[in-house]
Amino acid sequence: MTRIPTRTPTFRAATIMGDALYKLAAWLSPAYPVGAFSFSHGLEQAVAGDTVCNASSAQEWIGDCLRFGAGRADAILLCHAWRAAGRGEGGGDEFGQGVQDDAAMAGVKSLVEITSLACALSPSAERLGETVEIGTGFAAVTAQAWGAHAPAAPYPVAVGVAAARAGIALAPCVQLFLQAYVANLVSAAVRLVPLGQTEGQAITATLMDDVAAVAADAIAARLEDIGGCAILSDIASMRHETQEVRLFRS
Repeated sequence: MTRIPTRTPTFRAATIMGDALYKLAAWLSPAYPVGAFSFSHGLEQAVAGDTVCNASSAQEWIGDCLRFGAGRADAILLCHAWRAAGRGEGGGDEFGQGVQDDAAMAGVKSLVEITSLACALSPSAERLGETVEIGTGFAAVTAQAWGAHAPAAPYPVAVGVAAARAGIALAPCVQLFLQAYVANLVSAAVRLVPLGQTEGQAITATLMDDVAAVAADAIAARLEDIGGCAILSDIASMRHETQEVRLFRS
């Protein structure tokens, strides 16, 4: 049998894109073992009730959640958790955006306050379980595999703290976090509606500009600017708790 020759690389693989982006891509990958695939964020109930029934309605639902619901709220929470962690321990500026910006740091709350708000904003028991369980899983995996420490807290808080402590700048972190949020909902829609894989990717591509816009808004937002009007998504998450046939945990 012919053996394929191997050679030892003369550089570290992460240096091609930079350590920070390498970590981000891994942490926010669908393959990261935090259990996000088992939550639909209320989408399963929306499909069961025929509110979401094709690619068009799935895109509208996911886009509304991103712009007006938990997507935007979680992004703001992540930004403030990142700043709170960075204020105390130093954050990264590998992407040219450090944490010691006086205007951005003004009025930053403590991590305890941000965590409490993140829990209080969950509109249902399942959505609270979703953000806390994914965040706790993220903190555990990230500490054991990467040596980056974050509290066992709601998901956006855990990601923000881990990123700040690992020297990852805010802008790419929040944008990739939102892209992962969209991707997880698209994955659920592909299985539930059902949609083809290409249709799912088309939704992700169409929402790319919205992801960037929500990320920019979140970076500039005060914690007091958190709010949402994705009411149908919230109601769906409540109704899902008593749905008889369920594939997802939320």
